Amino acid sequence: MPVTADLGKLVDKAYQDKTLTEIVDAPVSALSGVSDGDAKLLKEAFNITTVGDLGRNPYFRTANALVALTGAK
Repeated sequence: MPVTADLGKLVDKAYQDKTLTEIVDAPVSALSGVSDGDAKLLKEAFNITTVGDLGRNPYFRTANALVALTGAK
């Protein structure tokens, strides 16, 4: 089943026309609101360099699951 999404608010303008695979492989700073400085800190603290690394990180996944279980937004 094809899925479409408006990435305009999720990623920086330079990545809005990229495929999901390209975005997952992009630097974490491709996400809206993540600065180069933030990306540097994520690299230093968790060895996260790409959007995919962030999404697969066990600490972030655990935190996301806990928030989802509470029903909090």
